[in-house]
Amino acid sequence: MPYSREFSDHFYCRDDGRLECGHVFLSGNALPQRLAALDADACFSIGELGFGTGLNAMETWRQWKLSAPPGARLAFTSFERFPMPRAAIERALARWPELEAERLCLLSHWPDAPAGKMVLDLAPDMRLTVVCGVALERLAAETALFDAWYLDGFAPSRNGDMWSAELMAQVYAHTREGGRFATYAAAGFVRRNLIAAGFQVERRPGFAGKREMLCGQRAETAKTAG
Repeated sequence: MPYSREFSDHFYCRDDGRLECGHVFLSGNALPQRLAALDADACFSIGELGFGTGLNAMETWRQWKLSAPPGARLAFTSFERFPMPRAAIERALARWPELEAERLCLLSHWPDAPAGKMVLDLAPDMRLTVVCGVALERLAAETALFDAWYLDGFAPSRNGDMWSAELMAQVYAHTREGGRFATYAAAGFVRRNLIAAGFQVERRPGFAGKREMLCGQRAETAKTAG
């Protein structure tokens, strides 16, 4: 189980991080339905706070192959302060045989010394971009807009900067109208920061017995929780 010494926290749920990704990020962003409804020439953009082991990106890519129409493209951009070395990613993702093809592809493209802004064309329809550095600074410098967000920093109690009002405002500013977010976190200050940024916020049952998670949508006319 990968563990961050910087934040004294595990990288994902101890029960099953892959299933947690499906419950929180894919379902919370309504991705199965949205991907199936894409036009053949569409490009769907996902932003993520916290790349970690790459588990969310690889599980999303696996689901993309099952749901998206031929010709559509996935652009997955993740912001990560402390990128992991290849060997650590390899060990972490080896737990899931379902992700073997995606894992091997990621490892073959992952640089020996990950740093800066890494653009990895994993397949003709899958571009992975990992932006290394402080999330608030790097996101503020981006011009891209995203259709969906995975908010997957370490626990708010251990890494408050990843859930700050300033960063949530940047997430909102980089979300297309009608775009969504999802997160396993349900702390009160996280919910308040998302609402203050402009998102409609919904509480849902969390994964593996966790009481709540949050998800929601950018709607220009609504500034209160749903």
